[in-house]
Amino acid sequence: MSPVKTTREKRARPARRTARKVTLDDVWATIDEIGQAHKETEAALKETQATVREIGQAHEKTEAALKEAQRIVGDLGNKFGDEAEHTLVPGLPEKFRPFGFNFGVLNRNRKIKDDEHSIHAEIDAFLENGTQTMAVEVKVKLQMADVDTHIKRMEKLRRYADLHGDRWEFFGALAVMVVSD
Repeated sequence: MSPVKTTREKRARPARRTARKVTLDDVWATIDEIGQAHKETEAALKETQATVREIGQAHEKTEAALKEAQRIVGDLGNKFGDEAEHTLVPGLPEKFRPFGFNFGVLNRNRKIKDDEHSIHAEIDAFLENGTQTMAVEVKVKLQMADVDTHIKRMEKLRRYADLHGDRWEFFGALAVMVVSD
């Protein structure tokens, strides 16, 4: 009598597959496919590098154009500032007379430089009368930051004067062409 195989034994046995033989032609075909894929990857990489270079060049041109625009706008702002100074500064002594100030000396673009005490300031118009000085900052359009900056400038001037035994009475003012609400 022959032994009877159970279902469990039948399931446990792996199914046999016929292995496909790999030929040398198959290996060469696969190598050729890999080589072609490599060439395509290299070409795509070169295209990407060229695009990155173009983007970099465009970025450099944009940066240069932006710097030039900033220079032009800065020059234009300086011209407006110069025009404001040329318009406002000559009449300053007369403008302060109704307020009880009589200034006989008008200095433009006065610079204070004291490296020893780290005090540096530039004043657009500096009016003097022997006992009083008026430091005037000229602006095209008044902004709160201009007021704050001038207050700091006045503190530097007072400190500089105190360090040099100067007992003048200091006043500060802003001369502006446009004042918004």
